[in-house]
Order: sequence, then structure tokens, then C-alpha cells
Amino acid sequence: MSKSGRSRPRLVAEKRGAGTRKKTTRRSTRRKPSPRKRRGLLNRLFRWVGRLIWAVTWRVTAVVAIILGLTVFYTYTTLPDVREVLDGRSRGSVTLRDQDGEVFAWRGDQFGGAVTADSVSPYLRDAVIATEDRRFYRHFGISPKGVVGAIVINLREGRGPFSGHGGSTITQQTAKLLCLGVEYDPAQWESEQDYVRDCRRTTLWRKAKEAIYAMAMEVKYSKNEILSIYLNRAYMGGGAFGAEAAAQRYFGKPAAALSAQEGAMLAGLLTAPSRYAPTTNLARAQARAATVLRLMAEQGYLTQSEATAAQANPATLSKAAQAQTGGYYADWVMESGPDFFTRDTTEDVIIRTTLDQRIQRAAEEALQAVFDDKVKEGSKAQAAIVVMSADGAVRAMVGGRDTNVVGAFNRATMARRQTGSAFKPFVYATALEMGYGPQATVMDEPFCMNIPGSGRWCPENYSRRHYGRVTLTEALKRSLNVPAVKVADAVGLDLVRKVASDFGIESDLAAGPALALGASESTLLEMTGAYAGILNGGSSVTPYGLVELRLLGESEPLMGAGGGIGERVIREEAARQLTWMMYQVVEDGTGGRARLPGIEVAGKTGTTQAARDAWFLGFTADYVAGVWMGYDDNSPLSGVTGSGLPAEIWHETMKRVYEGQTPRPLPMMRPVARQQPTDLDGTGGTGRERRPRGNAVERILRDLLGVGADR
Repeated sequence: MSKSGRSRPRLVAEKRGAGTRKKTTRRSTRRKPSPRKRRGLLNRLFRWVGRLIWAVTWRVTAVVAIILGLTVFYTYTTLPDVREVLDGRSRGSVTLRDQDGEVFAWRGDQFGGAVTADSVSPYLRDAVIATEDRRFYRHFGISPKGVVGAIVINLREGRGPFSGHGGSTITQQTAKLLCLGVEYDPAQWESEQDYVRDCRRTTLWRKAKEAIYAMAMEVKYSKNEILSIYLNRAYMGGGAFGAEAAAQRYFGKPAAALSAQEGAMLAGLLTAPSRYAPTTNLARAQARAATVLRLMAEQGYLTQSEATAAQANPATLSKAAQAQTGGYYADWVMESGPDFFTRDTTEDVIIRTTLDQRIQRAAEEALQAVFDDKVKEGSKAQAAIVVMSADGAVRAMVGGRDTNVVGAFNRATMARRQTGSAFKPFVYATALEMGYGPQATVMDEPFCMNIPGSGRWCPENYSRRHYGRVTLTEALKRSLNVPAVKVADAVGLDLVRKVASDFGIESDLAAGPALALGASESTLLEMTGAYAGILNGGSSVTPYGLVELRLLGESEPLMGAGGGIGERVIREEAARQLTWMMYQVVEDGTGGRARLPGIEVAGKTGTTQAARDAWFLGFTADYVAGVWMGYDDNSPLSGVTGSGLPAEIWHETMKRVYEGQTPRPLPMMRPVARQQPTDLDGTGGTGRERRPRGNAVERILRDLLGVGADR
């Protein structure tokens, strides 16, 4: 019953079904991975690579950070105290003051004294930050964003990545000013310029070292200390290093008292000190300052109304800064002192001088006025002026038409030119010293001499005319050549040479009779000093400008005046007589264009052969002034003599000098009315040819004075 009631499945069917299931299972294990599984594999691969990169990166970064940290720490240990790096100059400064104690020129590297970020005007501090590094108080010494931006700008402008814009922070700029701690060593560098040039290099390696040094500074110093170093060491044009020197140089005030527009002008200098220096181009400096004021307003340091008001009233230069550099006068004074206290000084030096800025302006304005009105446009002719007191104290000096210069050729002190008839007063001074009077006579006539070794020489008057027997006064007044040669021959050329030399003409004086006509060369300064000897009564003078030299902060001077009145050359009576004769030159002779209404003037014109040089030298009771005019290449002047433009320049100068001044009478001695004329040349009017000879008076003077025949 049980068998018949149960149905069993077929064995074949079961096996086939089992086989089918097995086959199906094998096919499922060979199926391709699904996209989800593939993504999982890739993710696991990327995670593994990422972990590998991270493992390498953090280890490398750690190593680099350790090395960088050690390098920064080592650099930190080498940094000096902040007070030791405020003054970074390699040489000292020279400040020149006029006769009233006012500053008129600077030389060397100016440093007005150490300032701090807290002691300077807040306008200056804010202007520097706004212009140079707006994130200064937020970065750690370097600004990667700024560097990348600068590289992009440089490449866009066609320069190298580190040429032009540097993207440097104030800290990096300060590191560069410190030359990354490398001090100047004369044994290592050919010159200081090479050292500075190396400090300013912008290679990639140099930038890396600069960044390390900057970060070390951030660790060593506070932000304000870093800014203080920067404000003290930065060059701000005009020879000024640091904010204090620049404030004094341009505005005549301390850095703490600067206005917004003044602070902006100084901050604007940091980009290009020479280009934006207000003494170079005030308008350009003011335009740059206006840009800085705009930046200050944009960054919240000024309100818009404050910035607008400052832009509308730009900073201007002080009177001393307007005088530029002191020009030729300052250069001359610098040369007159010892090099180790002037041109090569390592100290800060104060020099008081004899300069009168009012007279200096008068001379410069007079020269400009005459050239503007009387000289054709484009002329290359030059001129020089010297004004001094009777004791040789130089009150003004113009060495050329371009007055705002430094280190230029000074025609007043360096140019040795023939003096022409301006030398004749020393011929007549010799005659007066020997006892002849202004009314002594000499024959003006055709005249020749035989010069040993040279042959026959026949001097002629400029006018080609002769006037017969004339007094010494008339001969000088008309600047006659023949009488001057005769007088020099009569009194002795040796004595004439000695008198001129003793009066201060140090140049080699001609040995022959042409000496009387100014064949020798001299400088304008020498000639003016020699005329000062006539004014002061016959004593020599040494022209000088330096009155006192002392170190900054010291009360006792290291040296005093190096010039003044020297030994007597001729008697006072002779000097007063000569002054009267020279007064006639201006009143009724060749120097008429120099005449000043209401002021007594004595002087003498001078024109050399072919009019290559034209002179006028003269004096009032108060001042002696000399004017020279000519070409630097010694070309002849066209239509110019000493009685022309030089006399007019002299007139225009002294007219301005005496504005508002009360003149004094000249110290001169008029001839006695009953004085008998003396025949000085002893020709008796025969006009015969004469040879150079000595005379009894000369021999007597030689015996009394010990004058050697070879002088």
C-alpha cells in the first residue's frame, strides 16, 4: 500500500536538473565585475597612491621645515641689536651753512638722526605702508601672493620674472638694505658701488636667501622695529638716507612734523629716489605724492576729503632745498678743506662759510638776465662771477651759466685764462709804490722794442690811435697799451711781477714785456682776490669760504678760516691813489657800463687777443666783484670786450646787491692839484726805440727790499 501510494521523481530528470544547476553556477563566477566594483577598486588605488604621496610629502615637508627652521634660527642668532643697524651709511655727511648759520647745501650721505616708527609723523608711517606693503602688519616677512603677482606683471611686460616689480614686503626690502647681513669689505669688493650692486641683485637664489633673512627678522624684531630700520636706512634722494635727513633736506623740518602731503612725497621717493626727488623735478614729485595720497584714502588712512585737500595743496621745498645744491660755491668750499673732513669724511661735519645767499641770488639773477636780453639764443658762451669782501671772504660764486650743478667745471676757480688789460692796475700799482703819482706822464706814440731771443716787438693800442703825452690816470682810463708797456719797462718787469704775485696772482707770470698787457694766465678767483688787496689799502688777501669746521654735536671747531688779509704789498697811499685812478676808469673811461648811480665804483676792463676772454673787475667800498666771459674751447667772442657784456653783468650784479643798502664812499686819494707831473718814461717826447733796461729806482728798491733779479 505504501509503494502504490508514493510517487518518486525520475532519476534522470533529477540528474539533469542537478547538472543544469551546476553549470549555471560556474557561468555566474566568470561574469565581469560590475561598474560599482570597478569604482571601488579605483578608489582603493587612489587612496593608496594618496597615502603614499602624503607619506612622502609630509616627511619631505617636515624635513624642509626643519631645515628652514634651523636656517631661520641660525640667521636669527646672527642678527644684531636693532640700534646697531639704524645708520647704514658708509661715509659721513657735510652740512654747509652760510654766514648767518642757514643751511644752503649738503654733501656726502646725509643722516639726520635715528627715528622710530612711533616718533615719525603718522602720515609718513601710513604713507609708507600704503605704498610699499599694505599687508605689512599681517604677514610673516614674505608675501607669496605679492611675489606671484609681481612675477605675472613682469612676464606680462616682457621682462624676466624677477626684473622690475619685486613683490617684496617692507621686511624683505629692509633685509636687502642690510645686504642680508654682509658687511662691506674693501679687500673683497673692488669698490663700494660693486658691493651695493651685489646687494641689489634679484636672482632666484638671492630671493630665497632674502626670504629666510626676512623671516629671521620677523622673529628677532617687532614690526615697528623693522619699520624703524627701514625708515632710517632707505635712500630718499638728494644724498639723504632716512626719513629725518630727507625731511630736513626737502622741507627744513623734523620727520615728526611732516604733513600728509609731505609724508606722501617722501613715501613716493622710495620707488625711485633719484627720479622722484623734488629737487630734481618738483612737479613730478608732487604728482607721485598725489598717487600716494589716493592710496592712503583707499586703505582708510585718510578720509577722502583729507586726501583731496592735501592733493590740492601739494608739498613744496624749503628755501634751502630750493637753492638746490649750493652749486659751484659748495664744491669750492669742499675742496678747500682737508679731504678726510670733506670729500672722504666718515664723520658728520658742519661747515660754516662766508656765503651771503642774498648776494649769491643777485649774481645768478644778473647773469641770467644779461644772457636772456643781450646774448643770442643758442650761444655756447660762458661766464663766471665772484663777489668777495675786502678781506677775501667770498660772498658769492657762479662758475657757469648752469648754476644747479654738483662737481661741474668751475670757471671761476679752475679756468686759467689770459687776463688782458685787467692786469694793468698792477703795473701802475708798482709805479705808485715807487713814488710816481697819478699825474705822472708817459708818451703814447708808436713804439717798438727788441726782445732778446724774440726780435722786434711793437705793441699797439686797441684803438690803433696814439694820444701823445698822457698821465698815468689817462693811460689807465683809456686802457692804452703803449704807455702800460713803457711804465712796466721803466719800473722793471721783475718788480711788476713781484707786486702781482704778492697780491695773490699765483699763476706763472710772463717774463717778457707782454706781461704788462696781461699775457699771463690767471683764474677769476685769483684776480678778484688781487683787486681786493687794492680795496683794503694794499695788503694781500687769500680768498676763503670756510670759516669754521666742526663735527656734528661738538661745540669746539676743529679748524677755522683758512684765508684773510696777509702781508702788505704796497703803501696805503699808493693803494688809495690807484683806487682813484680806477674810479676814473668807470666814471670816464672804458668801464662806463659798470657805473652805478649814487655809488662810487672803481674797476678795470680786460680783453685778450682776438677777444677770446673778456673781463671786468671792480669794487665799491664794500665788495669786490669779478666777471669773466668766454668760450670753454677758447674760441673768439663775437663783438664782446671787457667794456661790454662783462661790465653789464657786473653792473646788474652789484645793482641787485645794493638794493635796499646804503653805499659808502670809496677809500681813494685824489691827486693834489699843485702836484707837478713827472716824466716817467724819460723819453722827453722823442719817441725813440728803447731796449729793456733797469733803472736806478729799481736797483735801490732791490737793495732795500732784497728783491732778486731772477724774480
